[in-house]
Amino acid sequence: MRILLVEDDRDLGPVVAENLRRDGFAVDLAQSLADALALAEAGAFDAAVLDRRLPDGEGLSLVEPLHRLQPGLPILALTARDTTPDRVAGLNAGADDYMGKPFDHAELVARLRALLRRPRGRLTPVLALGRVEFDPTHMEATVSGAALALARRERALLQVLMRSAGKVVQKHAALDALYGLDEAVEPNALEAVVSRLRRHLAQAGADVEIVTVRGVGYMLRGPA
Repeated sequence: MRILLVEDDRDLGPVVAENLRRDGFAVDLAQSLADALALAEAGAFDAAVLDRRLPDGEGLSLVEPLHRLQPGLPILALTARDTTPDRVAGLNAGADDYMGKPFDHAELVARLRALLRRPRGRLTPVLALGRVEFDPTHMEATVSGAALALARRERALLQVLMRSAGKVVQKHAALDALYGLDEAVEPNALEAVVSRLRRHLAQAGADVEIVTVRGVGYMLRGPA
């Protein structure tokens, strides 16, 4: 799941982004309205988290252009402006949820996952191929009902492959799902994640196969 985080606090923003990454999200951090719009125009997100007080304007002014660029995008306002009139204004402006600062990270994650479970969210509730199932809401994978112990990026890769099962996922799309734009990506990093995921699937007796399409990307093939 890819999150657009709009937060101009140079101390808080990176901390929130890193904590979300540890919970299985790919995060792109923007520190202004202009940066957020540029990121939204460049790629798709599963949800957005917006601060209201930004250096170039009101964060809620992003709601309309974000929905125009990505219809149905769940938006959570995360801000120190937390009076009842502030919350009413935020929800009336089109935010799907509203949290005040300071906040508990576990609650932020729970609220994001709740937004992604709503019918208008773009994630399939449970992805299934052969004996493999993946729950995008909780970022959990199973093989024949048994939990599959995967690292964060292995889970993210499995999700993007299962969402496009039988079709080739280009390398750049897989990298977008695994890394935020501000994360350093080592050479052959994607290949290493693919190799580890293949090993986990094989050891669990999964009846699916990750096929390398040389020079293009990867495809998840189900049982014949």
